[in-house]
Amino acid sequence: MSTISPEISQVLAQMRVMSAQASGMAVQPQQEVQSTVNFSDMLSKSIDSVNDLQQTSAQLKTSFTQGDPDVSITEVMVASQKSSLAFTAMVEVRNKLVDAYKEVMSMPV
Repeated sequence: MSTISPEISQVLAQMRVMSAQASGMAVQPQQEVQSTVNFSDMLSKSIDSVNDLQQTSAQLKTSFTQGDPDVSITEVMVASQKSSLAFTAMVEVRNKLVDAYKEVMSMPV
């Protein structure tokens, strides 16, 4: 069973509060979240971690092709798949953010 990190839980709670405020509903005090994580900081850290995974994958590929006996093909393939999956997820998040931005910009004021 997967668990949700505290940062993601905070972002989800903030989104629920904003949604309730936008629809005119009263927000209960226990739903409000003390913001200790800035969205842009969290996004920046996520991008950095994807970049780190890609660099690690590239380094392992280079080491393997140069004949390093400490690097196995299994490690290279796992790192490559992690990197690919993380990049795909990041692109999907970007696409959702762009869609949300377009939707907000098309709203009448």
